[in-house]
Formats: sequence, C-alpha cells, structure tokens
Amino acid sequence: MARNIHEQPFDEETITKLRIFEIYTQEWLPTMIMGKPGQTICIFDFFAGPGYDIKGVPASPIRILQQIINQYGNILAKKTRICIWFNELDKQKYEQLNKAVKEFISTSSELQKIIKYHQLSYKITNKDFAILFPEVLDIIQEYPTLAIIDQNGIKFASEEYFSDLCSAECTDFLYYLSSSYFVRFGEEKAFQMNLKIDMERARAQPYKYIHESILQQLKERIPFNSGVKLYPFTIKKDSNIYGIIFGASHIRAVDKFLSTAWKLNGINGCANFDIDNDVEHSSPNLFGDEMHIPTKIERFKKKLREQILARVIRTNEDAFLFTMEEGHIPSHALEEIKEMKKEGLITYNSRSPLVNYSAIYKDHKNINFSLK
Repeated sequence: MARNIHEQPFDEETITKLRIFEIYTQEWLPTMIMGKPGQTICIFDFFAGPGYDIKGVPASPIRILQQIINQYGNILAKKTRICIWFNELDKQKYEQLNKAVKEFISTSSELQKIIKYHQLSYKITNKDFAILFPEVLDIIQEYPTLAIIDQNGIKFASEEYFSDLCSAECTDFLYYLSSSYFVRFGEEKAFQMNLKIDMERARAQPYKYIHESILQQLKERIPFNSGVKLYPFTIKKDSNIYGIIFGASHIRAVDKFLSTAWKLNGINGCANFDIDNDVEHSSPNLFGDEMHIPTKIERFKKKLREQILARVIRTNEDAFLFTMEEGHIPSHALEEIKEMKKEGLITYNSRSPLVNYSAIYKDHKNINFSLK
C-alpha cells in the first residue's frame, strides 16, 4: 500500500519533486501568458494533497498560486485567462486543501483582483482521477495546459491516460511514478493491466536506472501522430526509486524542462543523485587519461563534435535540436562549439554560435558551421 506522505513533514526527495513542479510552472506561465493575447490557459493538479505538510511547508497548489502572483502584471497586460483545477480524492485532505487555497487567495490582493476581472478561475474537487480525467479531457485537448499527475504509487500509470496526454498537442505534463514498484510487482497480472512493461528488459539495466528503463519503453508507445518528447528525472530515496516523466510536443517546453532539471542537478540533469557516478569519473585517474571514464557532459560534447565534423550538424538550429534530443542544455553545446572554433576545426560568422531557442526561432538568426 502506498504511504501517506502528508502524515510527516516533507522529506528532501518530496521537496525535490515539488521544486520541479514549481520551477517548471515558473518557466511555463510567462511563455504561455506572453504568447497570444487574451488566450485561455489551464493548469490541472490532479493529486493536489492538503495544500501544506504538517509543518506548513507549501505543496504544489500553493506553489502554483504563488507563481501566478509573480505573473500578475503580465496577466493583466495580456488579458490572459487562467483556469486552475485542484483535485484531491481523500475527503480530509480535500477539506484541508479547500481551506488552504481559499485562505491563501484571501491574503493576496493580486489573486483577488484577477479573479474579479475574470482572468483567474479555480475549482477544487473531490473526485477519483479515473472519473475526473475523462471529464476534463476535452479541456486538456482544446487549451494550452499544464497537467501535474502526482500520484502516490502507480495505479493511474495506464497506457490509456498516457496515450491521451501524448495526443494533446498543447499539453505539457509532469507524471510522477513510484518506479521501484515495477521491480516488486511488475509481473503481477493486476499490475500489468495498468501498464504493461517488459520486466525482463527493464531488469537488464542496474536497478538505479529502472525509471529511465520504464520511460524508454513508454517512448516506444507514443502514438505515431504525436510529436511529444519524453524526459526522465529520477528521484532516489533510501532503496526506493521514484521519478518524474515530463512530456511535451513543443521544443520550447523541452528547453524549459531541461533547464529546470539541470538547475537541480548540474552533474547529470536527470536525477537527484549522481546516477552515473560522474563525480568519481571526473576525478584524476591514477592510471592516466587512457583509463578515464567520460562524464555525461563529456560524452555529449564528444558526440556533438563528431556530428559536426561528419557534417550531420551544420547549423545552430541543428545543434540546438540535437542538444534537446540528448537531454542537455544549450550551454553545453555552446562550450564545445566555441572550443572547436578555438582549435581551428570550424568557423562561423558570429561572435557566438547562438545555440538557443530565442536566437533561432524568435530572432531568426541562422549560423552555419564550416569545416576548416
């Protein structure tokens, strides 16, 4: 049975998860708000909890509301309409959530004002996710949406929900899984009815990669007509492995999530611990450089260099898309491309290779890399 995380103060791992939700919301909101004026955007927090832990540390609903306050001026200027839906099945937690949200709004003149102007609306419901999700699916498919599915366990990790989210072109989602449950119960019939995973294949990798292994199998089931990209963030607590699956179709959303992930862990950008032992690998090797094991960032830079020299990557846009596909951030590519120019391997007619979303897609600055 899944544990009740709200019976105790949030632990470090739960705070990490909440920070990912919060930081991504912080990145997502201005991107949506500063887009088309007057548009409606939606946020769904399907497993919202009581609003705070027992020590008063805010959970996702309060963190979301705080980020909306931070965008107060832009919301008014752009006449954006924001619809929020907080849901919690447990009756006691629902009542606590209802009280927490309303009290928080009562202390914020900004939230009260945008509610008065019909630019913010919210619902707090007490429904089973299996009932609520089909009821709101049309909304998710129609409007730009951020969906947070912070379930405690794996009950709602079904292919049906996953497929629906992947088919919603304007939806970004953060899907939390108790990934180690797959190792324990993955071959049981009841478990496989929710999400069928090839456990022999999943166990072929070390246990610490179970979340990434599950995500890899999910990638193969993305509907053929979907442009969604999936990325993992593994969270380790004691001997258990949990994780977030991020999904989005737009490359700007991918850029924002990877920025969020690498802010939390500058070593690998995909876990709350040193999943690849990169700290050890980055230390001087007593047996010389030939025995050096490259870190994740070093492996990426080597691969990028090879792709540029092979003329597979020819432009800053090529480099940016490759960087996103590999789960890295533009600064990693920028460093390597500048180094290649310094070494006299390539040239480009710019002070910077401009490997970033704004330069490529907003300013339309195209940089060609030429071999010397």
